[in-house]
Amino acid sequence: MTDTSASSIDPAPIDFGPLSAPVPAANVIAFRNNARMLRQPWAVSTFTASTVVSIVVLVLVAILFGFICLTILLSLVAGIAEGQLGFGALVVPLLFAALLLTGVIWAVRRAYRAAVPSLATWTRWYRLSTFADANQLEFSPLTPDPTYPGAIFGHGDTRQVYDHLYRNDGRFLDMGDYRYSTGSGRNRTTHHWGFLAVKLDRTLPNMVLDAKSNNTLFGTTDLPLSFSADQRLSLEGDFDRYFTLYCPKEYEQDALYVFTPDLMALLIDQTAQFDVEIVDDWMFCYSSKPLNLNDVPTVNHLFKIVDTVGAKTVSQTKRYSDDRIATPGADMVAAQGRRLKTRWPVLGTILGVLVFGYWLASFVYGLFF
Repeated sequence: MTDTSASSIDPAPIDFGPLSAPVPAANVIAFRNNARMLRQPWAVSTFTASTVVSIVVLVLVAILFGFICLTILLSLVAGIAEGQLGFGALVVPLLFAALLLTGVIWAVRRAYRAAVPSLATWTRWYRLSTFADANQLEFSPLTPDPTYPGAIFGHGDTRQVYDHLYRNDGRFLDMGDYRYSTGSGRNRTTHHWGFLAVKLDRTLPNMVLDAKSNNTLFGTTDLPLSFSADQRLSLEGDFDRYFTLYCPKEYEQDALYVFTPDLMALLIDQTAQFDVEIVDDWMFCYSSKPLNLNDVPTVNHLFKIVDTVGAKTVSQTKRYSDDRIATPGADMVAAQGRRLKTRWPVLGTILGVLVFGYWLASFVYGLFF
């Protein structure tokens, strides 16, 4: 049965003034000092032993190479003074010294800025904090290790939500940027996402709308998970031009119950650039690039998604129940519908095999030739 009654999400007006109004420097400094006085974990310096060691090593290397460059330059100057060399002999050493100095300054500055928030960062945090206060939201510059069940969460390590806005009163909603790291050494990579989360009233089967607008060059998903192709479900109209829908096998009718034509139209209008996932009692929208929550149009769009797609999803699903559960009307989903089946990404596997084959061939060639 399709329920088209009004949603329990109340689209209250949003005050965007704090995101665009001029910010007095004195207010930012007071905000920073107060956060440090309260010893907020995100407000203090994050210098670690490894950061200090890295900076010291960079400085020592710069001094060593600087001494070498100075010695060479003095020899060249002496040669020029004796008429044995022209001034052109100084070009390459001076260029090398300038590049070395620039590289060291850039590396030290980057390490310092990563450990100590800049005034521009504090200004961004101040804007978001005052925006949250004006709109009955909570703000956290950094929230470690979120426990959401969505496809982008739970991978790698050092998982963090940053520039984090959320609402506890009424229906819970959450938006922010998310990062995690994988690999180690030279192969270590930090992955960045933006997300929007809306709490639903009922537990639903796991369903994913993989947006085609943000797929890779070869048409593969940008999500960190790939789903088995036999779970694809085609929907009517132009919807398949914008999204690939995945739902668990034998849950096709449940997906059609949720994704009615009016909800599909809202998804195309509002979330065509996002991947959308329904899992347990959550709806997530994922951006493959970080969100700029200091940007009024971006935040306005996110709240519009909440007031349209989110509201319709809540309304459409608030009476959903899984017929496979023995207890009629129970707020739960059978085991086979709780999670989509995943598969190895074909393109990534092929590239991995090619890279390994190239390395193995080079290694063997080096042994015998």
